[in-house]
Amino acid sequence: MSSFDRVTLLKHDQSFFDALVASDLAVLEELLADDFVLVGVEDGAVADRGILLDLMASGSLRFPRIHSFPDEAIVRVIGTVGIVVGRTGMNFTNPDGTTFSAGSRYTHVYAADAHDTWRLVSAQGTAIRA
Repeated sequence: MSSFDRVTLLKHDQSFFDALVASDLAVLEELLADDFVLVGVEDGAVADRGILLDLMASGSLRFPRIHSFPDEAIVRVIGTVGIVVGRTGMNFTNPDGTTFSAGSRYTHVYAADAHDTWRLVSAQGTAIRA
């Protein structure tokens, strides 16, 4: 793996987190693969790209804060797949109005498209328990 791949994938990770905090649908639409799947950190619920974008657009899912630790991230590239295992501290508000705060470990899987642009295809978070 080149240092370019590491920097690029971590930049994409930060763009994803920033877009969630800003509810920036245009950036999310650019970053997420059409078949993107998210497994939630709080309850393991599975949401596809459309569900995530709809919840963000309606304002019923909000991320007031996501702090990442890129220096701790493990980044691997295998062919046209990039895998980032990292850590975050986050707050979010669920569609039912409940709030959730957690430290988490996450795995993000990226795939290079036909234009060698990395798209986030899968994201899974696991809460770090004290």
